[in-house]
Amino acid sequence: MLIASALILAIRTVRRAADYDACLSNKDLEKEIDYAIGLAHSVLSKLLSKHASIFPQRREPWYQASDEDIPR
Repeated sequence: MLIASALILAIRTVRRAADYDACLSNKDLEKEIDYAIGLAHSVLSKLLSKHASIFPQRREPWYQASDEDIPR
């Protein structure tokens, strides 16, 4: 989710000048961040509802130890 929202934010703000000042708060940037997070959440929710098989919820062990794996 963090990566997706950061990518959306980067794409939407790529043409802006980098004029960050630590003393000032940038309301436009905060709005863009909120929008990017909301958009990423919406896309993830849609993917989970329409294509749940992409994100399996049940955890299954992928490795099962056998007798050959145990040292004697």
